Amino acid sequence: MVFPLGSLFNVVCIVVGGVVGLVLGGRLPDRMRAIVFTGLGLCTLIIGMQMGLKTQNPLVLVFSILLGSITGELLKLEDRLTALGDWMKKRMRSGNERFTEGFVSSSVLFCIGAMAILGSFDEGLRGDHTILFTKSILDGFASVAFAASYGVGVIFSAIPVFIYQASLTVFATVLQPILNEAMMTELVATGGALIIGISINLMELRRIPLTNMLPALVFAPVLARILM
Repeated sequence: MVFPLGSLFNVVCIVVGGVVGLVLGGRLPDRMRAIVFTGLGLCTLIIGMQMGLKTQNPLVLVFSILLGSITGELLKLEDRLTALGDWMKKRMRSGNERFTEGFVSSSVLFCIGAMAILGSFDEGLRGDHTILFTKSILDGFASVAFAASYGVGVIFSAIPVFIYQASLTVFATVLQPILNEAMMTELVATGGALIIGISINLMELRRIPLTNMLPALVFAPVLARILM
């Protein structure tokens, strides 16, 4: 079993970035925060488009998103994650009204994407931490902006991030004989579509319940296996 060193480093970066964001939060003008979020949104949009365009079968992408969204709505994943954030807020006796929003938004941002998935797999299969180390640095900078705006809830997003990525690392060996190149391609493309949704949320163009769309990442490789 490979020790999830990359995920642990990711936690450290999120916590450190979150603390820096909390320290600077009161000193950052609203215009500065807004431009940082807009910049992150634009960069996230580009990354999501690059990933999404890698699909070799648009039908897999479309049906993965549709089936995943329906499944997430039925399971009420967004509500469950929100409830978890509220519970943590109560336990921590946080007076920050944006605790839950920060916890949920940053958890989704840090968990969704090719770097989280591929990085965890690469760490588990080859013991290479490079991708997760790179992702960790990016998450650290993002958590500064998030914590400055949302507060301490962002720091606690490190918990689901570690559980999610470490689990992928541990089970990577089991998944190795199952996932082929076509399945990984569609998995990355579907993740790209969800990342585009993150960029829309960051730029406050529309509120998209991305947590309810997470099951799309399960449907993508399954449909790719069937249709390709």
